Amino acid sequence: MRILLVEDNGRLAEALCEALTDQLYVVDLVKDGESAWKQVKIIAYDLILLDIMLPVLDGISLCQRLRHHGYNLPILMLTACDTRTDKINGLDAGADDYVVKPFDLQELLARIRALLRRGSFAPTPTLVWGSLHLNPSTYEVTYLNAPLQLTPKEFSLLELLLRNGRRVLSRAVILENLWNSENPPEEDTVKAHIKALRQKLRSVAAPDDFIETIHGLGYRMKQVS
Repeated sequence: MRILLVEDNGRLAEALCEALTDQLYVVDLVKDGESAWKQVKIIAYDLILLDIMLPVLDGISLCQRLRHHGYNLPILMLTACDTRTDKINGLDAGADDYVVKPFDLQELLARIRALLRRGSFAPTPTLVWGSLHLNPSTYEVTYLNAPLQLTPKEFSLLELLLRNGRRVLSRAVILENLWNSENPPEEDTVKAHIKALRQKLRSVAAPDDFIETIHGLGYRMKQVS
């Protein structure tokens, strides 16, 4: 899941980015509404976490613009304004939910999960590839019923590969999906994570080529019989 965080308070933005990344979300951060508008036009987001008091273009105006142009993704507004009128204005502008600062982080994360579930047509199923099972909801992975202990990025990488199956994913595509757009790492970072993931799969008796390398193109899951 990819989230756009629109927040001009540096300390709060940093804390939220860290918390959301720990929950395995890919987070892009911008600090004003106009920059957020440009981001939404080029990247498909699953949710926007939107402050109201922003420079250049405020959160209410951005929300109205998004809805006017047909963007239906969930929008959760953050604001220091705790009045009935402010809440009504935010919801009337098209926001799906509204959280007042200062807020409880765990409650905010729960509200994000609820909005993401609401935007799904069905519960997230367990992904199965041969003897491998990955549960996106519980972050559990097993091979032949043996649990794999993966880092958050390894888990996200494996989930991305499973969702695409036999489709070849280039390193550039993997970077685009799993790292934020502001400071993406070098493509060799993908190679290092693939290597670590293969080592952990081998430790539970998965074949060496369970994740295939298609030379010059990228990676995909091995065909299961």
